[in-house]
Amino acid sequence: MFRSVRHMIYDLIEWRSQILSGTLPQDELKELKKKVTAKIDYGNRILDLDLVVRDEDGNILDPEQTSTISLFRAHEIASKQVEERLQEEKSQKQNIDINRQAKFAATPSFALFVNLKNVVCKIGEDAEVLMSLYDPLESRFISENYLVRWSSCGLPKDIDRLHNLRAVFTDLGSKDLKREKISFVCQIVRVGRMELRDNNTRKLTSGLRRPFGVAGTSGL
Repeated sequence: MFRSVRHMIYDLIEWRSQILSGTLPQDELKELKKKVTAKIDYGNRILDLDLVVRDEDGNILDPEQTSTISLFRAHEIASKQVEERLQEEKSQKQNIDINRQAKFAATPSFALFVNLKNVVCKIGEDAEVLMSLYDPLESRFISENYLVRWSSCGLPKDIDRLHNLRAVFTDLGSKDLKREKISFVCQIVRVGRMELRDNNTRKLTSGLRRPFGVAGTSGL
């Protein structure tokens, strides 16, 4: 209510400045006065204040010089105009709400937040930890991988990200929520020698990516 009244006051201040400027033609001035009085009547109505009856030019009717029947008819016309304005505002608000709901339903609006605390897995070399969402019925991944590089010391390769390994999967829309199952899959890829027991320097290799382990939830 406060925001609505504030906007109306701002409009009235601007229109008052235009009226006092004396630069408007007579026809535009007349239309602007009607707009001002309509805004005032509308504001009084939503604030449950008295309705002021006016003539065609927007001037307040003098009850001493206006008959009771004329006042009654003017009151009916003013009430009808205010009610029409209220219905118009209500209809516009409903249309805005419907458009927002349609936009909300048409765009991805759900997310999965993941916070990686630790990798409790004895690997012996550097590794890559990949996390993603998987549809077991369609046998395919439905999201991109969240990649964390893990060192052989049991800490993230990027030590500055320690205790700050977070990701948000924002791929979940209404279509994904209709899936019967969604699994969260974690893959571990070892990066280093071909064989962990390869101690022969002549056969020593490095930087090779080898699958090491995988885990997943039964469903989300």
